[in-house]
Amino acid sequence: MPTARGGHSSIDIAAPPDLVYDLVADVTRMGEWSPECYRCEWLDGATAAAPGARFRGYNRRGRLRWERTAVVGTADRGREFSFTTVNDRAGREETRWRYTMEPSPSGTLLSESFQFLWCSVPNRLVEALLPRGRQVNRGIEETLRRIKRAAETSA
Repeated sequence: MPTARGGHSSIDIAAPPDLVYDLVADVTRMGEWSPECYRCEWLDGATAAAPGARFRGYNRRGRLRWERTAVVGTADRGREFSFTTVNDRAGREETRWRYTMEPSPSGTLLSESFQFLWCSVPNRLVEALLPRGRQVNRGIEETLRRIKRAAETSA
């Protein structure tokens, strides 16, 4: 399968872990950070990150558009925020995304990672034509740079 099984990147941010977490866990701001996900909205009356809370992410790559439901797995302020995207048709988990914050001499070491879990047959066909491994990893690096800029401006 051409999609990377996982990826990871980190960046040092001159801001405290709680502030960095607050930016990352506010999924309604994801469109400010991600080069692919342009909007997220909470579902089922949720208004903040908590384990089990659901949100919908709206994504684009060129002319392609898609959306995914995501379920928050971890919401530990100043330490970790994670969620898993779900294929709504199959009801299966697709990708687990994780952000960790560790204290560093300058403030926070923010890490973003993903773990690929499952892919539907139609998506596999698209992936065969448009391999996403490098693109996803470049997206992680861009996301981290944008979060860093926002956190250091706020700090």
